Amino acid sequence: MGRNPLLPGELFPHPDHFRTMRGLEPPDNDVQDDPKVDLEEKDLWEQFHKFGTEMVITKSGRRMFPPFKVKVSGLDKKAKYILLMDIVAVDDCRYKFHNSKWMVAGKADPEMPKRMYIHPDSPSTGEQWMQKIVSFHKLKLTNNISDKHGFTILNSMHKYQPRFHLVRANDILKLPYSAFRTYVFKEMEFIAVTAYQNEKITQLKINHNPFAKGFRDTGGGKREKK
Repeated sequence: MGRNPLLPGELFPHPDHFRTMRGLEPPDNDVQDDPKVDLEEKDLWEQFHKFGTEMVITKSGRRMFPPFKVKVSGLDKKAKYILLMDIVAVDDCRYKFHNSKWMVAGKADPEMPKRMYIHPDSPSTGEQWMQKIVSFHKLKLTNNISDKHGFTILNSMHKYQPRFHLVRANDILKLPYSAFRTYVFKEMEFIAVTAYQNEKITQLKINHNPFAKGFRDTGGGKREKK
């Protein structure tokens, strides 16, 4: 487990939104932890992954479905932890959906600014994190390069991998100097789109997402022409 390099300020677009917790944290050499992270709704993610998961991005920001939720265990009950995630490009390719399948369409567009999304309950004690399902459902995806809301900025028709990071630290400001544990669930890989391309993905979203009523009523999610 290495140390994360210094993180630029833009990774934390709204540091004032995160509270600092100080106090009865055990010294590092007294901390006993062996973290384990399990993906919630793994079966649902695998259903999407089988067809090639797509996530819609919009200028105003769109939440992911399925939402990213994990169950964390093996933390030191008294130590403070910061939980965060980011989304990184899988490769340097641009894709297109052709003849009912995804294929490489060329070289990737220039990368968008990278941002970390810090769980708003950070930092909390290991005991607090382990008592609940940790949900990142408030994370929003956008294609607006000028976004000022702290949303994750992605390129349409590019492939991405969400990553989950667990950091033992009692202060957001210590993040750049802290050791990161990083967890990647391959079944969460997705292609960012401005409209769903694969009808099977559209149907899965309708079947499982309670907020997809608009698709049922209007037949939304028309294919994007590229």
